[in-house]
Amino acid sequence: MNSIIKNALILMAITLFAGVLLGGVYEITKNPIKQQQETAKAEAYKAVFPDADKLEAIDDQKASLDSAAAVLTENGFTAEKINEVLRVLDASGKSLGVVMNVTTGEGYGGDIIFTMGVRNDGTLNGIEILTINETAGLGMKADEDAFKSQFKDKNVEKFSYTKGGAQSDDQIDALSGATITTNAMTNGVNAGLAFFKSLSEGGLLDE
Repeated sequence: MNSIIKNALILMAITLFAGVLLGGVYEITKNPIKQQQETAKAEAYKAVFPDADKLEAIDDQKASLDSAAAVLTENGFTAEKINEVLRVLDASGKSLGVVMNVTTGEGYGGDIIFTMGVRNDGTLNGIEILTINETAGLGMKADEDAFKSQFKDKNVEKFSYTKGGAQSDDQIDALSGATITTNAMTNGVNAGLAFFKSLSEGGLLDE
């Protein structure tokens, strides 16, 4: 009986020590990891809006994340989320458009997080993927330029995908063997465009 209690106490001590150790490691690495994520996001914003001189928050309720969620729901995007939207300014302080950080929850391997830049006239500068865990050789091709470039410099209300070859600016070629990933990215971009439209119609991009 005493040996059972002794072993239980030893196991408890080991578990407690391991928990404290893991907690310490988390605290040590938490800030560096967060900094790396912020740096990656900033670089992605620069990639989708290379002529941006400054990014700033849009101080209006219509640009809030709550408003974004409502707009996306109205447009049927229940698995998408706008994580951040910032106004893009040039060196003179003139508004050029917006950059957004978007999550789509429809990926085959889970959430896909990406950035997109949209000019004031509605032209999509491009997209950059930050987090993706799709199938190697299939869905992961969404992070290749051959796929991402299909969205670049297009001014459309929304995109659709096809397996028969894109025939217009609002169509993209689906990834072979990765329709789920293609659908997730298309819906994610369309969600961003829907929110952009609400900002534009609200006059928030002319300031």
